[in-house]
Amino acid sequence: MIAILGSALMGQAGSSVVFSIAAQHIFDGADMRGPGLVRISQGRIEGITEEARASIHLPRDAILAPGFVDVQVNGGGGVLLNDQPTEAGVRRIVEAHRKAGTTGCLPTLITDRIEVIERLAVAAQACLEIPGVLGFHLEGPALNRSRKGIHPEAEIRVPDRRDLAAIKSFGDRGRSMVTLAPECLSASMIDELIGAGLRIAAGHSDATAAEIGQAVDRGVSGVTHLFNAMSQLNAREPGLVGAALGDDRLFAGIICDGIHVDRAGLRVALRCKGRDRLMLVTDAMPLAGTSDRKFLLQGREITLHDNRLTDRDGTLAGAHLTMIEAVRNAVALIGISLVDALIMASRTPAAFLGLGSELGRIAPGYRADLVAFNPNFEVIGTWIGGVGSMGEANKASERG
Repeated sequence: MIAILGSALMGQAGSSVVFSIAAQHIFDGADMRGPGLVRISQGRIEGITEEARASIHLPRDAILAPGFVDVQVNGGGGVLLNDQPTEAGVRRIVEAHRKAGTTGCLPTLITDRIEVIERLAVAAQACLEIPGVLGFHLEGPALNRSRKGIHPEAEIRVPDRRDLAAIKSFGDRGRSMVTLAPECLSASMIDELIGAGLRIAAGHSDATAAEIGQAVDRGVSGVTHLFNAMSQLNAREPGLVGAALGDDRLFAGIICDGIHVDRAGLRVALRCKGRDRLMLVTDAMPLAGTSDRKFLLQGREITLHDNRLTDRDGTLAGAHLTMIEAVRNAVALIGISLVDALIMASRTPAAFLGLGSELGRIAPGYRADLVAFNPNFEVIGTWIGGVGSMGEANKASERG
């Protein structure tokens, strides 16, 4: 069966092929069901049937689900996007995360010089042709220095006209987003970014709840890595955390690694936001998908110890996390069902990006972006637009 799976996965040379995947367990984006066959044509889902014949037979314990969507991916496969804002760099990052079930992501550029933003802007259109790239995430430079986290303080700034032109150019580069501190920008500038087609998330912000409410009224729709690098919930000032938890209009990304947010905080977040507004993100750095233990972040050495990435001062520098690990952690740390964790990893981020009718479900007309994994949360294979790729777990099985 493994040999059949391997040859079929690698044999789908193009999205025009009509084929079907047989699985005992199918999560369709809402419910766990099966056994059944997912029929795919022209890179789209035709439906789930009970036909006897299938092109691909997954192992009996495998789960087939919508592919994961990650809106915050700083790096992977040994590449930091800031260091290689090129088509080759983006391809390396995306390929590393695809092995962990991510079939759609936003490569993320953290605060940097205008030249780096412009370099990515030049490459962005070509990068959208890379399977798995849905757009880009610019995290900065319009952040609040008091909540800078690992971002370089010297590069945090209110965008000038050159910055603004480069940032706005991402508005027609897929489903791109910008993280900013709303209290540090004029309302007119936020309006300008939203008008350019960008999704705006509040993050690295010291805003009051009232300031966040005003920003949401203007169209801000997301919160970046909830609880981290933002004004906290207090008795008389709810801050960004309180606003995020209390406003149902806001989607919130959360890093579910057991380091960035305590399990009690994870549970509170889910209870307040629900699975349809809380989305799993990795905030992954270059070490994801590698065996390396350190890397340079804008001249600072970042080391990995006990799954924690920090600089010399102990400041957290992103996360050493993949989406399949985030799903596993959500089940273990929050105590939720696998169904809820999968929704937070696929359907919810797809909805945030305005792709709720394209991704996050196995249903007629949806794009055939899929992941298969086993009960040990090891990815067996992925499909993007119906084109398959073997995961490391399946390669190991074949070698065995």
